[in-house]
Amino acid sequence: QVQLVESGGGLVQAGDSLRLSCTASGRTFRSYNMGWFRQPPGKEREFVVAISWSSGHSYYADSVKGRFTISGDIAKSTMYLHMNSLKPEDTAVYYCAADSGGLVSRRIAEYDYWGQGTQVTVSS
Repeated sequence: QVQLVESGGGLVQAGDSLRLSCTASGRTFRSYNMGWFRQPPGKEREFVVAISWSSGHSYYADSVKGRFTISGDIAKSTMYLHMNSLKPEDTAVYYCAADSGGLVSRRIAEYDYWGQGTQVTVSS
């Protein structure tokens, strides 16, 4: 089992950058595929990016490709989401999640563990 805690959210202006962190405790960080998801106000939760630590492959939603980057510090059991050129439509609660399955997935249902979320608000 793994526990996830996000941090780093806040209120920024369009065009600004922000870095979110997700710190894991419990089982070894590398044992999981991990991802970031977000839930805009009044909408369903959606995929942002996922990564396989074993292969190093990452997969991005088209809406964030080229602006967001996922990274991790295995020694610190911390995953990051670097967000650049933020837009008002990026406003959402951002969640990190861990998947103990073999293949990295974009599907919410595949993820077994979730953090509590951190709010990102981008003003125009």
